[in-house]
Amino acid sequence: MHQMTLAEIARGLADKKFSSEELTKVLLARISQLDPQLNSFISLTEELALEQAKAADVRRANGESGALLGAPIAHKDLFCTQGIRTSCGSKMLDNFKAPYDATVVSKLAAAGTVTLGKTNMDEFAMGSANESSWYGAVKNPWNLEHVPGGSSGGSAAAVAARLLPAATATDTGGSIRQPAAFTNLTGLKPTYGRVSRWGMIAYASSLDQGGPLARTAEDCAILLQGMAGFDPNDSTSIDEPVPDYAAGLNGSLQGLRIGVPKEYFGAGLDPRIADLIQNSIKELQKLGAVIKEISLPNMQHAIPAYYVIAPAEASSNLSRFDGVRFGHRCEDPKNLEDLYKRSRGEGFGAEVQRRIMVGAYALSAGYYDAYYLKAQKIRRLVKNDFMAAFNEVDIILGPTTPNPAWKLGAKNSDPVAAYLEDVYTITANLAGLPGLSMPAGFVDGLPVGVQLLAPYFQEGRLLNVAHQYQLNTDWHTRTPTGF
Repeated sequence: MHQMTLAEIARGLADKKFSSEELTKVLLARISQLDPQLNSFISLTEELALEQAKAADVRRANGESGALLGAPIAHKDLFCTQGIRTSCGSKMLDNFKAPYDATVVSKLAAAGTVTLGKTNMDEFAMGSANESSWYGAVKNPWNLEHVPGGSSGGSAAAVAARLLPAATATDTGGSIRQPAAFTNLTGLKPTYGRVSRWGMIAYASSLDQGGPLARTAEDCAILLQGMAGFDPNDSTSIDEPVPDYAAGLNGSLQGLRIGVPKEYFGAGLDPRIADLIQNSIKELQKLGAVIKEISLPNMQHAIPAYYVIAPAEASSNLSRFDGVRFGHRCEDPKNLEDLYKRSRGEGFGAEVQRRIMVGAYALSAGYYDAYYLKAQKIRRLVKNDFMAAFNEVDIILGPTTPNPAWKLGAKNSDPVAAYLEDVYTITANLAGLPGLSMPAGFVDGLPVGVQLLAPYFQEGRLLNVAHQYQLNTDWHTRTPTGF
């Protein structure tokens, strides 16, 4: 049962081959057995899962249907879930139980999904390796000595290890796509505003976006269908009709114009990954796609711009965690200043403190114009590059990451080296574009991903291309040894 995709589970439940309760019990037992190796879960919700599974079986018995009805998933631990710990991977929120459900959680629950638990993540989604979590690092099931990527590494590791078929995740600078690449999954960052951020604890509000992590493009289409849609509670949610993503998977790629930016293939890219990307291009050409070289001239400025804007927004968003209203509070504060300092110093980890400090500096009166304002101008130039490119091509293709997953601890002493691994993913967040990573092969036994980017609200196009690619390749079917 654990090897089934979401689509296969939907068909099995519809054909009464097994019940949601039976499947849920199998997966909960599997998590208990295997997750100690991975550390991919922060909280397990066995009672809730069995209750939801039984309810889904009753709904099916009463004639209801739906691709997600009775499907087991997990939520990244920054989606608020009523009455359940929502920690954001931080000591600061270790004791926080959300009083309400995030919109994503409530929408998926209404569709009939079964919540198995909350997955581990980099603290407050700040990181590219899932090593900054207060609950310990997550291990990559393809090689337990390597990172699974971040910040959605818990969701990625759990799905890759077949502990469950799919999970929710979030992407601020590549945190869905990079873990997908490192663990041989398909991950989709939707257009900014496509999925509600209400109840999703914020890191950088103008960059954060929720999306699905699964093994196939078909599964991502199913999960995104349940997540997407306008939400009046979210002022950044966009009132745009949600198409039937699954219905669009089988469109022909004949004549599809694929742009390949020349800037993607510079000195920082592992040549073995470059070869795998070229192989992916050839596969898509066989399906009728037309390849064109394009240029994204401002890509070189994206990382410095991102690492000014994101910390600036983080310093503002995380100011609410002060030891007064909720979250960690220090013992016996001498006065208000001591309460603030010690609660935040004890509650936040090193990476979060680093980004708060950078952000506060960039927003300070003497440096706002020199750093934050300039970064926002670069952000506009990055968007303009994409708009010009999409006048010539339908999608943009390249590597998801410049290197495969690195060893645990290898970049801990050099945070900038980890930041540079986001070079291909960050631009989509700065511009608000949809992006997808899909499996493209292996280097030294570690998975490699190919990234696709599309114009606003063209998630369906990305899923269509990925699905057709996956019908003609088998990278996405490979399972890590021991799982």
